[in-house]
Amino acid sequence: MVMLLTDEQNMLRDAARGFLQASAPIDQLRRLRDEASSDGYDRDTWKSMTEMGWAGVLIPEDHGGVAMGHVAAGVIAEEMGRTLTASPFLSTAVMGAIAVTSYGSTGQREQWLSKIADGTVNMAVAIDENRSHSPALVSTTVQPSDRGFRICGSKSFVADGHVADQILVSARSSGGAQDENGISLFLVPRDCAGITIDRQTMVDSRNSATVQFDGVEVDADALVGEVGAGYAALEHVLDAGRACLAAEMLGSAEECLAQTVDYLTTRRQFDRPIGSFQALQHRAAHLYAEIEIGRSAVMRALQALDADSEDRQLIVSVAKSKVGRVAQLATQEAIQVVW
Repeated sequence: MVMLLTDEQNMLRDAARGFLQASAPIDQLRRLRDEASSDGYDRDTWKSMTEMGWAGVLIPEDHGGVAMGHVAAGVIAEEMGRTLTASPFLSTAVMGAIAVTSYGSTGQREQWLSKIADGTVNMAVAIDENRSHSPALVSTTVQPSDRGFRICGSKSFVADGHVADQILVSARSSGGAQDENGISLFLVPRDCAGITIDRQTMVDSRNSATVQFDGVEVDADALVGEVGAGYAALEHVLDAGRACLAAEMLGSAEECLAQTVDYLTTRRQFDRPIGSFQALQHRAAHLYAEIEIGRSAVMRALQALDADSEDRQLIVSVAKSKVGRVAQLATQEAIQVVW
């Protein structure tokens, strides 16, 4: 398997880098934070992204998307990581799009995919119920009702939950609290009676929310997939998100390295650049090597998703674990060298 970007993907990377550096620099995130933006992202910037086709990167062309695949989505996410771009890309264009494209009914695909692609609908994925990430730990319940289904429970750390128009919710229709069997998925409109959404600004200024479902009634066509058999679909959706999140962390690590090297070549001590000191060269070289290993892991994960590999879950987990450590190393080295 060739671990290189195609010409088209390289063009996408260059276009994304130029746009984000000009239209969504890190100063934008600081401004959104300082102004306590009610959305947590710039809607005009997101509109421009959707006009460039980014929201439809995983959506088939016959539904208004560009169908460029997971590697292309990772290319966009990587460049977003360089500027810490705040947007609903991960929740909407990646996880939301995969959920509807791969597991939605014909009616759901017809209703939502084109709206995701053109940016008129935002999505969120509501799965976690505790402080730690555990998709199979589902206490939210769903029961049949005269209308279709009734959902009761609470979800925590819902990324972009307060700006979502549709929320993909996991709920238990049978089984114990941690059984993979018995989990069902539903697309729930945010304006349903019984939904309460409380925004929580995270330490990194990103969007999150707690979503309460108090006897929320949804129609039968809100079901995504089959009753009680939604866990495999949920893991697929999450793997797509994890791979793109790893790509975003890779971009952040690359930017840390770039700024650190720039400092090493411009800061002078004893009438010479500090980058000429061998100890600092070793640290920069070690970080570069770790980033390249992380890049290979991310590329392999994205390709595994595009190829629908049977071992994609393991490959994605390896990439996210590796790049998480690399991103931590990159920020630590940047702080220690620059400051």
